[in-house]
Amino acid sequence: MLLNIKFLGALRHISGKTQLTLSFNDGASIKTVIETICQEFPTLKPTFSDLALNDARSNSLILVNGREISVLDGYETKLCDNDEIVFVPVVHGG
Repeated sequence: MLLNIKFLGALRHISGKTQLTLSFNDGASIKTVIETICQEFPTLKPTFSDLALNDARSNSLILVNGREISVLDGYETKLCDNDEIVFVPVVHGG
């Protein structure tokens, strides 16, 4: 199945891509997509986890077809052919 992936904000600069289309096996999850993206773009790995804390939670919002994954099945959200996954960086300030 083909998935359409978009990077917004700083993630565009880190990845060097605005969008891409990747092929996955049927039934792939968000977790599988993130693992694949981190292999292809190692500079994005800190965006998807806090290595210092060994925390796998994403430092970005992840949308599947316009819905944030927390209202779906989180990292276990199963994907379908032609789904759109959008990664939006979270900006912290203080």
